[in-house]
Amino acid sequence: MSRLPDLRLTGALTLVGETLEDAPLTLAEGRIAEGPAREVDLSGYWLLPGIVDLHGDGFERHVRPRPSAPFPKPGALASADAELAVNGITTAFLAQSWSWEGGARSADEAEELIAAVAEARGRLMADIRVQIRYETHLLEDHDRLLAAVRQHGVEYVVFNDHLPEALMLAERRPDRFAVWAGSNGHTAESLLATVQAAAAEGPQVPDALARLSARLAAEGVRLGSHDDGSAETRAFFRGLGARVCEFPTSRAAAEAARAAGEPVLMGAPNAVRGGSQAGNVAAMELIEDGLCDALVSDYYYPALAQAVWAVTDQRAAGFGAAWGLVSTRAAGVLGMADRGRLAPGLRADLVVMNPATRRVEGTVAQGRLTHLAGALGGRFVAAGLDRALAAE
Repeated sequence: MSRLPDLRLTGALTLVGETLEDAPLTLAEGRIAEGPAREVDLSGYWLLPGIVDLHGDGFERHVRPRPSAPFPKPGALASADAELAVNGITTAFLAQSWSWEGGARSADEAEELIAAVAEARGRLMADIRVQIRYETHLLEDHDRLLAAVRQHGVEYVVFNDHLPEALMLAERRPDRFAVWAGSNGHTAESLLATVQAAAAEGPQVPDALARLSARLAAEGVRLGSHDDGSAETRAFFRGLGARVCEFPTSRAAAEAARAAGEPVLMGAPNAVRGGSQAGNVAAMELIEDGLCDALVSDYYYPALAQAVWAVTDQRAAGFGAAWGLVSTRAAGVLGMADRGRLAPGLRADLVVMNPATRRVEGTVAQGRLTHLAGALGGRFVAAGLDRALAAE
């Protein structure tokens, strides 16, 4: 995909730090630049840093629209990429489980996705990467995980433990457990046997995870944990070097992370809907109390931009600070210093927002126009960019 010609976007309010300012923005060679260029009048719009999504599994609906109907990965990734663009997401980590659950969360599925993303990278509009969510009690796959990390440069792994949920579901809601089993190609009996076998590995898990974490760290992998339920759980994963606290289910876990200087990630759908679908701590509560560093899409990509407006409407933060939760601060969690802000020399990743409708009308990823909608298209035509782009 060709980059835009050198442009100077004028008339819009640009997010500088946490303040919307009347500041023209020049794009050149895929970067934010300075100086003159062909002008496009964007009066009435806001220019915002592109959204950095550190955890999203909405792509699964493109890979498997139905649990029993998987589609080829290349086409599914292209479709997911288009959805990211429409929602202003310019960097996306696809949260792929590597679990004893099988099916969409099997080791085979994880390896296929990692390979497909690596192969498609030059054709994708967003900077798409893979986050592996690795089940703590899956001890026999450590070497296999390391091999995948080395082969494809996976840079982000989080640990999670779904065994308590599975055992509770099997005991209290066997009907739902059977549905879960069937969606991943199991019978209820075979999945329960798998769960019980994994649970029996419990005494070996701490030492095995310590060895795995050291090997992953040696490969430069950033580590985190998912669904920490207590300060003690957070301390355990901290001891492994897993410093990112993703979706803490209790306030105590979030407070423990904050006290240790560790970033806390919460789901944007939680903020939009006014609470957790599972009855865990509310994202808005943590945002209001300064205990949330970044919001992620979780299972619904549109929730990221929507959550910013929800935070602003509830006066939990001003718009600039709220947008930072999905851009500047999100990029900072993984040390991505080349994005998340609109400053000279950084990647030209930006969102053109219509504040009157609250719609993302334009998305630019590394200087490439990936989404254009609404009246914004008329501005580009007026500037002659339709002819310039056709010439490209």
